Amino acid sequence: MYKVVQTSRLYEQIVQQIEESVQTGALKVSDQLPAERELAGQFGVSRTAVREAVQALREKGLVEVSPERGTFITDGISKGIRQSMDWMVRNGQREGFAFLAEVREILEPEIVALAAMRAEEQHLAALREAVSIMDSARRDPEAFIEADLDFHLALAEAASNPLILSLIDFIVGLLREQRMGIFCVEGAPERGQYHHKRILDAVEHRDSEGAREAMRVHLGQVREDSRKSSTARDRTD
Repeated sequence: MYKVVQTSRLYEQIVQQIEESVQTGALKVSDQLPAERELAGQFGVSRTAVREAVQALREKGLVEVSPERGTFITDGISKGIRQSMDWMVRNGQREGFAFLAEVREILEPEIVALAAMRAEEQHLAALREAVSIMDSARRDPEAFIEADLDFHLALAEAASNPLILSLIDFIVGLLREQRMGIFCVEGAPERGQYHHKRILDAVEHRDSEGAREAMRVHLGQVREDSRKSSTARDRTD
């Protein structure tokens, strides 16, 4: 797919070739780039040059990098939209997170219903792994929250609609912030896990309506725990 590069500024030519692949349609938004080692082999360069190229692409807003999921093609418009959404929600503070809850209640029940119909084995495996990590990370907020995010991202991936995955990617930073507040609410992780397991069971059994209802109940629990978290913060301010 790529040509071996030969100039002294190796990473710039890597960036150029990937940009050309995006422009020609060989790479599309939401496509995943190969792993670092594989890219280094394709270009005939060191992994350091690949890392520099990925960093340059990230600064241009052409890729997003997730340690857990990999490197994905995006675009400057997507980045701008996500930053605008972050600003609107964070500047609205409590009202902003209420808006986030409404968006989730509109999107996620239908996402999980599609996931129940379309999930493949790799999606089910990712969901099971996320649930397992959360089970063992009740005292580790960072690990629990990242696994929680992975669970919801896996559902979006299982829906097999790249626009849905892009929409979830837009708000993933806000979801992380919301979960950080909720984690400290007494019993919230346990309540969340109960609902995650109900959702997983419905998806495994291809029960779209059951999955949809389980997600609605889960999001109701999230909204209530978010309210408790906000009340607790107000008392300490």
